Amino acid sequence: MRMLLAGSRRFSRCGLTKCCTAHISTSSTSPSSDSSSGYSSPKLQKNLKENAETVIIGGGVVGASLAYHLAKAGQKDVMLLEKSELTAGSTWHAAGLTTLFHPGINVKNLHYYSIQLYGKLAEETGQEVGFHTPGSIRIASTPERMDEVKYQMQRQGWNKAPQWLLTPDEIHKMHPLLNMDKVLGGLFNPGDGHIDPYSLTQALASGARKYGAEIFMPAPVTGLKQTASGGWEVNTPHGTIKAKRVINAAGFWAREIGALAGLEHPLVPIHHQYVVTSTIPEVAALKEELPVIRDLEGSYYLRQERTGLLIGPYESAEKMRMCDDWVNDRVPPGFGKELFDGDLDRINDHLERAMDLVPVVQNASIQSVVCGPITYSPDILPMVGPHQGISNYWCAVGFGYGIVHAGGVGKYLSDWILNGEPPYDLIELDPNRYGKWTTKDYLFKKARESYGFNNVIGHPKEERFAGRPTERVSGAYELMKERGAEMGFHAGWEQPHWFALPGDTAGYYPSFRRTNWFDPVGRESELVRTKAGIIDLTPFAKIEVKGNDAHKYIDHLCANAVPKVGYTNISHMLTHTGRVYAELTVTTLAPNHFFCITGSGSELHDLRWMEEQKITGNYDVELINVTDSMAALSLAGPLSRDILSKLTTEDISHEGFPFLTYRQMEVAGVPVRAMRISYTGELGWEFYHARQDTLKLYQALLAAGEEFGVGDFGTYALNSLRLEKGFRMWGAEMTVDNNPLEAGLGFFVKLKKPADFIGKQALQKIKQEGLRRTLVFLTVDTEDVDPEGNETLWYNGKVVGNTTSGTYGYEVKKSIAMAYVPLELSVPGTQVLVEMLGQKWNATVLKEPPVKIEPMRKREQEKQKKAA
Repeated sequence: MRMLLAGSRRFSRCGLTKCCTAHISTSSTSPSSDSSSGYSSPKLQKNLKENAETVIIGGGVVGASLAYHLAKAGQKDVMLLEKSELTAGSTWHAAGLTTLFHPGINVKNLHYYSIQLYGKLAEETGQEVGFHTPGSIRIASTPERMDEVKYQMQRQGWNKAPQWLLTPDEIHKMHPLLNMDKVLGGLFNPGDGHIDPYSLTQALASGARKYGAEIFMPAPVTGLKQTASGGWEVNTPHGTIKAKRVINAAGFWAREIGALAGLEHPLVPIHHQYVVTSTIPEVAALKEELPVIRDLEGSYYLRQERTGLLIGPYESAEKMRMCDDWVNDRVPPGFGKELFDGDLDRINDHLERAMDLVPVVQNASIQSVVCGPITYSPDILPMVGPHQGISNYWCAVGFGYGIVHAGGVGKYLSDWILNGEPPYDLIELDPNRYGKWTTKDYLFKKARESYGFNNVIGHPKEERFAGRPTERVSGAYELMKERGAEMGFHAGWEQPHWFALPGDTAGYYPSFRRTNWFDPVGRESELVRTKAGIIDLTPFAKIEVKGNDAHKYIDHLCANAVPKVGYTNISHMLTHTGRVYAELTVTTLAPNHFFCITGSGSELHDLRWMEEQKITGNYDVELINVTDSMAALSLAGPLSRDILSKLTTEDISHEGFPFLTYRQMEVAGVPVRAMRISYTGELGWEFYHARQDTLKLYQALLAAGEEFGVGDFGTYALNSLRLEKGFRMWGAEMTVDNNPLEAGLGFFVKLKKPADFIGKQALQKIKQEGLRRTLVFLTVDTEDVDPEGNETLWYNGKVVGNTTSGTYGYEVKKSIAMAYVPLELSVPGTQVLVEMLGQKWNATVLKEPPVKIEPMRKREQEKQKKAA
């Protein structure tokens, strides 16, 4: 390691130790010297209250932010319970980085809000927070990294957080200590920097008290019991609190708190370490603070710490360490402000890279090594929101980057709790994205991968393979793999994205441009348009609703009319402010028995909402999640009727089995719930059946379709086909960020139906006031890059909107996209620009989707026959 270790302390490989390194603080405020053990007086200085509106469990920066925001918004009886003292856990030893950047579009909202809040918190509370805002630069040192930063820029223009590209010369002016030999460019976020986590938490706590919240410590939670009313009894050594709701913000104790409520949160603490150098003369001589550097290829962050530097690496999956024993057993009793022994051997490679980029580090000595636990979920993102299957239990856990998330999460959850719906879409943070399939083995493998991939290139259509497959595979999985399936991961499920046939380049080759899947997907698209294809839809979530109030419940839950028995329709669950919470395919099996289908990624997200509305309305219904027991295959294409006729004696003619109807029947001897519907927009059926019958049904469809040229197709072809037909997708064209009228879903919204469905009054008001934007279809003149969604739209030099989805349309032979634009730009023929990889590409607004769906084409053919 050259000169870096000169004069530094060597550490043993690991093991628990009391805090023996100086607290890394950016202000004069620091913890008192007698608090390093993590213990405080066992006595409370005030009596514990018996009742609360909200009990927050955990006094780290996230818990303090929640208390602050709820109290400031006017909620009475907010209580925060901390087991030892504020900041004990991961908060106190954090490096304190704050950044506007995040690859997730709406997660940026959390970062933006946090940074805005932290800038004014000291003035509001009287507590200095040590907030430094020199900006940050994400260094790109390879051509692929340059594509990545351009990719992030194309998704930036319509967001409020500032961000721009820097040339090497601009980077060197901002950070004169860098070796620029390998630097090709960078991504700059002004206002980024770092903050003292201890002082920030104290400021939030001070603000919480100012607005009426109460903080009790030491007050460990020893039990949670749900009451008959749906509230909670929260047990502590000092007494029991009756609370309307609880929020688990317990950091690396979150699993233990969850277990008290009967839940097993997939979280594991990771050993994260950073080093702080002694004074470096070149740093001490600077007149302005250096911007924070994130060396993406070296996988570390580097910032100024007084007159030295702080370097925080992310080790590879092979070298990093996690506290799996804490998951298998428990967090060591009394653990609070302790640290692990540092292990410089694990981070040598990263420090070498830092010396190359910042040569003055070569002659620096290490002043301290900080190695402490931070909590990871399998995908590195936190778990934020209410939990499915249990009333009034909320999560704010799993924060690998809790300092920058804390302010935004406090505001986000406070708004959700007080208003009854999320302020914007953050389904990627939904705690319900994990289910029973999320085993400890999966957690450990995935968290290890996620930590090691902290700075990996973030490609579109990214796949990560650790921990796969889970138990969620369909009966046709192995045979589909033999037939060339390139699998994608969807809520634990393996589902074919595309199929590599002989002569194709198989495997995962991520790129920002068209790659090895492009031509095979075109072949699959043509197969479905001209012959017939089979796709595995098993990952779709499937929920049955039955009971005395089932019809009334569905009528209230959904904006569309309730379909008649034997019929299917597309329905939307709206929020009370008229935004799209979810999209369901609803089939009426019997007068009070419904079969609801939703997307794989929103299974428990949607079920939780359905459970909440059931309780709120006191409906006599039963909700049964049959996702894991029931599989689905779809047959689509103009020859699909010919194939199906060989496998059933049922009348499947157009007249005998019309579009959007349902029938319980047998296909190749397999009992199925058959629906004449297809997300491809072509003639097709979906067959829902017992999971153990999938292989038999799949083999029968292949055999019957052999003479017709049947083949497989995956979700990439499905996406192209649905976009050409103008089918919206939840999570893209419609989320809680949109209302159904601007999304072009008015056909599915029955404002005149008698039932007062959720969101009806809000939609009536929206319709009366008029829309400001609308969803349009675009063709985009590109070369080797296609829109994915979230690209920025430009018109006359100004940002005017964003795409929601995009791909290549193999029938129209052009890139296609859907996008939100102001009404005045929705006129067919309007020319706009779509930003992709540093270029702005011409795009044309269409009057309607470029390809008509099969039922529409059939109606037009029948009209032409009659006219002839």
